[in-house]
Amino acid sequence: MDSEFGKSKSFSSLGAMSKKSLFYFAELGLRILVIAFSVAGAVITVTSQQSVSVFGIVMTASYTYSSSFRYKVVADCVVCGLTVLSVILVISLNRPKSNLKNYFYLLLHDLVCVLVLLSACSAAMAIGFVGKFGQAQTGWMSICDRVQKFCDKMTVSIVTSFLAVICLFLLTVMSAYKLKSQP
Repeated sequence: MDSEFGKSKSFSSLGAMSKKSLFYFAELGLRILVIAFSVAGAVITVTSQQSVSVFGIVMTASYTYSSSFRYKVVADCVVCGLTVLSVILVISLNRPKSNLKNYFYLLLHDLVCVLVLLSACSAAMAIGFVGKFGQAQTGWMSICDRVQKFCDKMTVSIVTSFLAVICLFLLTVMSAYKLKSQP
């Protein structure tokens, strides 16, 4: 009878340990994805530039002409740097004697990163929408029919950064769950 109880106890502790390690590796994996997506978003934005000639006038499209696109590059870089620091923090929090209350700071970190990157993506998407479709009421014409390569690269860049936002949102939920589940 005692041996059966001992076996069930070891299986439950094994299940709890594997659940904890699964949570840890999922969190690290999402943070690495955030780093990859934010670096990709910044690099694609910085390398997107196209020049075309319209009626003999050379028109150049570059991310530096729009403050929203510049803000997106800065936000991508800041989130990438902060996420690298959070990877170090997550690794240090995984030690047996670490204080689990530090996950509150990780939750705040993830929340701030989500908000910063979401605001940058939204601003860039607003400018991209005007660039693609124009706005007749204000006299702004679309430019994406002339600089299609630039617009395509900016679209990929914005989508890549939105993938980083989704990963950060999942990390925020995971940090909140970790705080809720601790004794």
